Amino acid sequence: MEEIVNKVANSVLTVFDLEDYYIPGRRVSVDIAQWLYEGQLLREKEFREHLKAHDWTQYQDAFVAVTCDADAIVPAWASILVAMHLAPFARKVTSGSLEDLETVLYAEKLKDIDYSAFTDKPVILKGCSRKPVPQAAYLLAAKELQAVAKSVMYGEACSAVPLFKRK
Repeated sequence: MEEIVNKVANSVLTVFDLEDYYIPGRRVSVDIAQWLYEGQLLREKEFREHLKAHDWTQYQDAFVAVTCDADAIVPAWASILVAMHLAPFARKVTSGSLEDLETVLYAEKLKDIDYSAFTDKPVILKGCSRKPVPQAAYLLAAKELQAVAKSVMYGEACSAVPLFKRK
């Protein structure tokens, strides 16, 4: 009987797993629509009163995305004002959806990585994740890996899709 050899474990492939760069912490979305008159109109005086009365401590150490889910025209200063109220409490405040927030967090983390460990190596950009990894993070990582790696693939070692191969 022939010995079963795990070719994946014995390969020279290097796995780049974006989950390894996930920043732990609570993610929260703050919707400006909750403070709009009839969910449609921003009345400055009322808006400022709502912000003053709001309990901002609930966002202590959280990553916060400021958004407006209502189909309303909201002046640019409104989200800035909300962000200023959040600043003393939140770890990070961004504008947009929770996915936008995740993209910003990954972008900041990925720019600080030393990619030299991947120089001239075949790299698999791991595709499956249990944590929320936005599509934009894969694009950012692929760009950085392309600059140094011998090849870049996406997926799992047993079924990787080739993306790039240095000539």
